[in-house]
Amino acid sequence: MLTNDVDKGKVFFKRISVLFGVELFLILMLVLRLYYLQVVESHKYKMMADENRMSMRLIAPQRGIIVDRFGHPLALNVQNFRALLISEQAGKYLDSTLNDFSKIIPLSEGELERIKKEIKRKRSFMPVTVKENISWEDMARIQMNLPDLPGIIIDEGLSRYYPYQSVTHAVGYVGPVNDADIASDEDPLLDLPGFRVGKMGIEEYFEKELRGVAGSRRVEVNAVGRVIREISRVESKMGEKITLTIDLRLQEYISRLFKRDVGAAVVMDVKTGEVLAMVSEPTFDANLFNLGLSKDDWEAIRNSPFAPMTNKAISGVYPPGSTFKMVVALAALESKAVTKDDIIHCKGFIDFKGHRVNCWKRGGHGDVNMFKAIKESCDTYFYEVALKTGIDKISEMAFKFGLGEKTGITLTNEKEGIIPTREWKIVNEGRSWQTGDTINVGIGQGSVLSTPLQLALMTARIANYGIPISPTIIKKEGSEENEKLKPIEVSQSNLQLIRDAMVAVVNDHNGGTAFTSRLSIPNIKMAGKTGTSQVRRIKDRRLKLHEITYKERDHALFVAYAPINNPKYTVAVIVEHGGGGSSSAAPIAKAIMEKTISLDPTNPNQTSILQ
Repeated sequence: MLTNDVDKGKVFFKRISVLFGVELFLILMLVLRLYYLQVVESHKYKMMADENRMSMRLIAPQRGIIVDRFGHPLALNVQNFRALLISEQAGKYLDSTLNDFSKIIPLSEGELERIKKEIKRKRSFMPVTVKENISWEDMARIQMNLPDLPGIIIDEGLSRYYPYQSVTHAVGYVGPVNDADIASDEDPLLDLPGFRVGKMGIEEYFEKELRGVAGSRRVEVNAVGRVIREISRVESKMGEKITLTIDLRLQEYISRLFKRDVGAAVVMDVKTGEVLAMVSEPTFDANLFNLGLSKDDWEAIRNSPFAPMTNKAISGVYPPGSTFKMVVALAALESKAVTKDDIIHCKGFIDFKGHRVNCWKRGGHGDVNMFKAIKESCDTYFYEVALKTGIDKISEMAFKFGLGEKTGITLTNEKEGIIPTREWKIVNEGRSWQTGDTINVGIGQGSVLSTPLQLALMTARIANYGIPISPTIIKKEGSEENEKLKPIEVSQSNLQLIRDAMVAVVNDHNGGTAFTSRLSIPNIKMAGKTGTSQVRRIKDRRLKLHEITYKERDHALFVAYAPINNPKYTVAVIVEHGGGGSSSAAPIAKAIMEKTISLDPTNPNQTSILQ
C-alpha cells in the first residue's frame, strides 16, 4: 500500500515537473519575444507607430503666371474657396451628405456624376472636390452646417483666372484632371482635389514648367485622421513665369476689329520671328472651364458652326488663293521657266483640254508681264506660268518659304497644311498628278492649304530678303540665332521684283488690287497681296456677296509687310467667307498695320495701354 502511494507521488511529481518546465519555457519564450520586440526591433515599431500617428500631405504649388511682352498678366491665380469631401469620413452617410449639401449650394446632375466618379477612382481618404469658387456668403453657410455634413471640409486655395478673352487660343486654359492625364503622368499632384492641368495653348505646351514642384507637410493625426498639429513643412516651388511675345494692346485691338467676322490674324516681326499678335475669332471665355462649365454652355461652344475652340491662326487650313502667286512667280523665275519681261495675253480665260478656265476679270487684263500680273492678280498669267514651271519646282519653292509643314511654334495642335507633290497625290488620292492640277495650284487653289501663321511666315521671308526665320511666341533676349541663319537660295533680284510688285498692289492707283487700303501714316508705305479662295464653285460670279449663301462665299485673304524700305512687320489676315480679299481682309490688315506701327517702341507717338 505504501509502495503504491510512493509510486503515485513520483508520477505526480514528474507531471508537475513537466508542466512547470513547459510553463517556464513558455514564460522564457515570452520574455525573449518581448525583449525582441521592445529592444531589438523597438526602432521599427516606433516608426510604424509614428506612421500611424504621423501623415505626410502634399502642398500644391502655385501655378506659374503667363504675361505679355510688357508684363501684363494673361493668366494668373486668384483666391478660391472650395468644398471638399472625404468619403472615408462620410461613410454610410455619403449620399445624404451630398443631398444635404445640395440644399445649401445646388449641385447639377453632371456635378454629382463627376463627384461619384472621382470617389470611385480615388482612395477613400483622399479629398474630392464638391464645389469650387464658393463665395464668402456660401462658405459661411456651409461652415454653419458642417455638423450635419460628415466628410465635408472647407479649403482655401488658388484658382486660375484669365482676364482677356482675346488671347484665349494662344494662352489656353486649365481643366480638371481626367483618366488620360493620370495614365500619361505619374505626378502625385494629379490626385489632389481640384488640381488643374493645361488643356490648350501655352498652358498645355508648358504644363510641366508652369506646374511647379510640390511641397509637403508632416502632420500628427488622431485615430480618426483629424490633424492635431503640424510637425514639419517643406514649401512648394511656384511654377515658372512664361513671358510671351504677344503685345496685349495689339491683340485686344485686333479682336475688336473682327467684330462679327470669323477668321484669324497674325502679326510677326520679320527680323526676329516674334509673334506680336495671334487672334482667332470667335473666341470663348476660358474661365468657364475653370469655374465649372454648364451643359448648356458646353453644347453652345461645341456645336457652334464657327468653331470657337479652334485656333484658326495655326489650326485653320485654307486655300491661300492669290497670296500663293508670289511663290509661283519665284519658282518660275528661279527655274527660268519665264523671265520677268515675258508677256502673256490675258483675254479673261484659257482653254485647256476642251474646258474654259476663267480669270477673275471677265474682260481680261490684256498683255501682262510678271510685275503687272502680281499687281493686278491676273489668274490667266499664273495658269500659263504654272504650266511652264511644273509642280515640282512650285512645291520646292513653297517649302522653302515655310508652307506645307509645321512652323514649330510652341503651341499645341498646329496643322501642317498641304503643299501637294506628285508623291502626295499618289499616297493621298491614289492617282498620278495631272496637268489640270498644276493649273489650280498656280492660283493657290486645288489641294493647296495653308494656315494664317504660315502665310505670315512666307511673307516675312519675302520681306526680310530670304532669311528663313521661324515664328516664336516665347519672349527671348536678343536675336543672335537669326543673325546666323543662311538665306534661302533664291536670287535677290527676283525677290526684289516680288517686293516691288507687292508695293504696287497697295500703292499703285492704276490696277493695284488693294489701293484703297494703303496706309494713311505719312512717309510709310505698306506692301501686300490680296487673295480670294473659292470654297465652292459659284456659277454666276456676278452675284452680290449678300446674294450668296454664307457657307458658299469665298474666303478673303491679305498678307502685307511694312515699312517697304526697311521691313519690320508682317501681317496675315483671313476672313472666312468674307468675299474678296481687297474688300474684306485688306481693310482689316491696314488697320492692324497702322496700329502695330503706332505701338512700335521706337515710335514717339505710342498709344496708351489697351487704347
